[in-house]
Amino acid sequence: MNLLKNIFTVLIFILMNNVTAQQKDQCRYIKTPAGYLMVLRQDDDVLAQIENMAKTENIPSASFTGIGFASDVTFGFFDFNAKKFNPKTFTKVEMGSLTRSIAWNEKGPSLHIHGVATDDKFNAYGGHILSLHVGTGSMEIYVTVNDQKLERKIEQPLNANVLQLSCPR
Repeated sequence: MNLLKNIFTVLIFILMNNVTAQQKDQCRYIKTPAGYLMVLRQDDDVLAQIENMAKTENIPSASFTGIGFASDVTFGFFDFNAKKFNPKTFTKVEMGSLTRSIAWNEKGPSLHIHGVATDDKFNAYGGHILSLHVGTGSMEIYVTVNDQKLERKIEQPLNANVLQLSCPR
């Protein structure tokens, strides 16, 4: 009986590693006429995947929208007095809306993301997204690339990372 249990455990381990390896090798995005279509799967770190695509494809700037399942999302509400985000995490939610921009700062891609998540009782939560991971299922993100490189810089007195525009005179 122990031998069968051990064999079963080894088979489960092999299958789980094979699924994990397949997920790592899966295509995460394709080129479209306007930019990219990204499809992320369970446990993917959404912000890291978008940042990686921006670096890999050398995207000057972009806007994006998305929907899908999240295992967890952390929203932050900015406290103007403390000059920091107060975070709150929600688990097992559906992202009904995910939206915003890719720009650059001295460290690399700079994302500014807001969204709305709903739970199984249809309660909605939203705001600035600090972290987001895909839950069971997938998340679809449509990225529209802009031809002009945009940057973000820290502006005082709020210490906020603000998108900079170069307006023609």
